[in-house]
Amino acid sequence: QVQLVESGGGLVQAGASLRLSCAASGFTDRQYTMGWFRRAPGKEREFVAAINWSGEVTYYADSVKGRFTISRDNAKGTLYLQMNSLKPDDTAVYYCAGRSTIGPSTTDALYDYWGQGTQVTVSS
Repeated sequence: QVQLVESGGGLVQAGASLRLSCAASGFTDRQYTMGWFRRAPGKEREFVAAINWSGEVTYYADSVKGRFTISRDNAKGTLYLQMNSLKPDDTAVYYCAGRSTIGPSTTDALYDYWGQGTQVTVSS
């Protein structure tokens, strides 16, 4: 049974940095892809970043490109999202997602597994 557990959220001021982590377990195939999504209050869930199994291919939403970095440590089974220069618009619940295929995706419907989410709040 696949489990994804996020951590690292919190309350920060604009311009600050945070690093989210997602501990993944239960994947039977090591070539699984991972992604981060977020849901702001009153808005639909949106794509943030995705990474393939080797870490060589990454995708980012335009709104976070240049500020956020997705990475993974397969030996530890952990996915990361380094968030720099945070803005109030980044305030949301951030979700880790996984799918048992090689190629990453920006579409949430294509992910099979989800974490419970971690709250990120950026004050102005």
